[in-house]
Amino acid sequence: MHALPHSTGTAGAPLDLSVDAAELTARLVDIPSVSGDEKPLADAVEAALRGLPHLRVDRYGNNVVARTASDRSERVVLAGHLDTVPIAENVPSRLDADGVLWGCGTCDMKSGVAVQLRIAATVPEPNRDLTFVFYDNEEIAAEHNGLGHLAEHRPEWLTADFAILLEPSGGEVEGGCQGTLRVELHLTGRRAHSARSWMGENAIHAAAPVLARLAGYRPRRPMVDGLEYREGLNAVGITGGVAGNVIPDACVVTVNYRYAPDLDEPAALAHVREVFADCDIADFVVTDHSPAARPGLEHPAARAFMAAVGGTARPKYGWTDVARFGALGVPAVNYGPGEPTLAHRRDERVDTAVVRRCEERLRAWLTGPTGE
Repeated sequence: MHALPHSTGTAGAPLDLSVDAAELTARLVDIPSVSGDEKPLADAVEAALRGLPHLRVDRYGNNVVARTASDRSERVVLAGHLDTVPIAENVPSRLDADGVLWGCGTCDMKSGVAVQLRIAATVPEPNRDLTFVFYDNEEIAAEHNGLGHLAEHRPEWLTADFAILLEPSGGEVEGGCQGTLRVELHLTGRRAHSARSWMGENAIHAAAPVLARLAGYRPRRPMVDGLEYREGLNAVGITGGVAGNVIPDACVVTVNYRYAPDLDEPAALAHVREVFADCDIADFVVTDHSPAARPGLEHPAARAFMAAVGGTARPKYGWTDVARFGALGVPAVNYGPGEPTLAHRRDERVDTAVVRRCEERLRAWLTGPTGE
């Protein structure tokens, strides 16, 4: 692999939106933007967009929103997050001889952000009005999510008929998303000296019925709007123990439920409670819950989009911010150049040919006939 000619690692360098989407991806990667530290990248994105006279640009915190205003009959949002997971010695970016770009955020999701910026710069008269949303803190707890803050404090900026989230989807449309629910199951016992264990009650041992229930669980694979989703209920953490000579009196099993979009939040929570109903749980604590979103592929704009980009829609197994658009009444799909299985990895990378193809297909959809 070799360094791209432009790679300087300088966050203050202006963004040139005239370069192609693959080159622009590399430049975005070279501006580090780990969750909570997006300001330099948000500043660069805002400055670049303010140089485009056909867009109105607004900012809320480190969230940047740009909009056309051509009085079209339909408005579409193109959205993407600016942040990445922590850097793992994979910045600055590197391009190999096969046209694969390596670096933190290449896949998730600076390649998608590059496509957004290219469309913003090169489609001044789209066939639909466009809103471009660049937001912060997607990779950490939901309470910090910039799109959530916009939905709460500036919902009028997100008004639209249809939304496309440029999350990694391998250059194919992925419909909806699964919900994610995380709970802590608290188990209790009675502390004692391990030399006299019969005088105590081991809280870690009390977790055995919970773990057995999880090991024997058979997840659903429901069909929702023509797409098959695959659920999962798994232990993702367990804590307990006091010292090497103490019978523990407390143990916590953390469980994550990934559920299909035919369930709402109360139904998902009720299901998890039912699974562990006969386990001796002292406390059931919900630590995180983000709802699912239906595919929305029957919406006219979604059908037109599918016809333009081609391929066969797939279900999105992970959670994405399409759920936030769903909560606002805006049908949304995932469509981005990154490969989902490469997200968050030390060897994160993206095929630059797919980045360019995503840009070309979006441009064709936004400049061709609308059928109105």
